[in-house]
Amino acid sequence: MLANGKRPALLKVERSRVHGRGVFALRRIRKGTRIIEYAGERVSHEEADRRYEGRGPDDNHTFLFVLDDSTVIDAGVGGNEARFINHSCEPNCESVIEGKRIYIYAIRTIEPGEELAYDYQIQRERGDPPDVEEIFSCSCGAPVCRGTMLVPRERARPGSRFQRG
Repeated sequence: MLANGKRPALLKVERSRVHGRGVFALRRIRKGTRIIEYAGERVSHEEADRRYEGRGPDDNHTFLFVLDDSTVIDAGVGGNEARFINHSCEPNCESVIEGKRIYIYAIRTIEPGEELAYDYQIQRERGDPPDVEEIFSCSCGAPVCRGTMLVPRERARPGSRFQRG
């Protein structure tokens, strides 16, 4: 604890080698720790589509996270540091929906200076363009990188897509 009774900061946002900005641990984060809530404005799927409809089909950069069949969180409006957590095919975090909230948890101990990442598992949809894997290409650099942020074909299931980039 600091002299003012608050805990020292846990995270910082800075330039990432993976993509744009990323979130980095300032101190050790133990496995199982709830790190941060994915915050932002709650909107309908229709409103989320409207907000991003003017973008080109190859633009995968959004701060949208599907909560359920009726709600999307747009972290571009009222979001926090969680919107900058990048994708990895070999993640150290996972996103968990609890009630009507999305939290990021550590799935292993994360050391100070390490970038936080989780597997976006973007859902494949009917009508995806033929180059959808390129649109959602991955640059995590993990030895097990599958080359895309999309859920692997063998795990693909019908449902909503989480888009973030």
